[in-house]
Amino acid sequence: MELVILFLMAFIIINCVLKLSFWKPWQTLVFALLCVLFILFAWKYAVSQSKTQIENYLNDVSILQNIAVLITLESVVCFAFCFAALRAVFGKKTKRFLLPLQMYPSLLLFPVLFNILTQTIFTLSGTDFSIIAYVLAALVFFLLPLLSWLIRLFLPETELRLEVHFLISLLVCILGLLVTVNGNVTYAAAKEPVNVEVLLLSLGGFSVAFLLGVVSDKVKWWILQRKENKKTKVNGRVSSDTP
Repeated sequence: MELVILFLMAFIIINCVLKLSFWKPWQTLVFALLCVLFILFAWKYAVSQSKTQIENYLNDVSILQNIAVLITLESVVCFAFCFAALRAVFGKKTKRFLLPLQMYPSLLLFPVLFNILTQTIFTLSGTDFSIIAYVLAALVFFLLPLLSWLIRLFLPETELRLEVHFLISLLVCILGLLVTVNGNVTYAAAKEPVNVEVLLLSLGGFSVAFLLGVVSDKVKWWILQRKENKKTKVNGRVSSDTP
């Protein structure tokens, strides 16, 4: 299980760096500075932790369920960003409410950094804790922009980076659910008979929504075709009137 947790944290870091590769360099530096401030603020709290306390956290079912929810929500945000970015890649206008998806880096990176800080303190128990915090903060400040630049260098195609970002987000979601189960079912199915009325209502709602989507798309296409035909006629008249 510890190995799976390490893989999960590694993929969270990779996913965050992938997301930063879509940012401008100054935005990446600002986020790296926020990570530095977090490490310098959290090291005093990390010193007060113990291995037994952290193991108790990892064995607490309620905490694991909350972690599973957070990982799932962040993965959904990453999926939404991939689809929104693909719209922009193919020339479609991105909706305003989708713009915050571009600016969301990864909140899961901060607990990962805190865990790295605590494990480093446990490993280097004879070293000054403040020195460990400053060294780790310096490494994070330089590695985050560097890794994001290297990803843009080796994967310059935006579509390919989006595909990798989507796949790693899916892997993070699956690993998060596997890790947080810890011998229990995180999302237990309710044991009750099939509610035929609710099932039919759901199917009816889906059918109505599907038909409305098809009709609205047809109407939109018809309106666009009429506008295009009018423009064509107007341009044809102008060209015929021009000597």
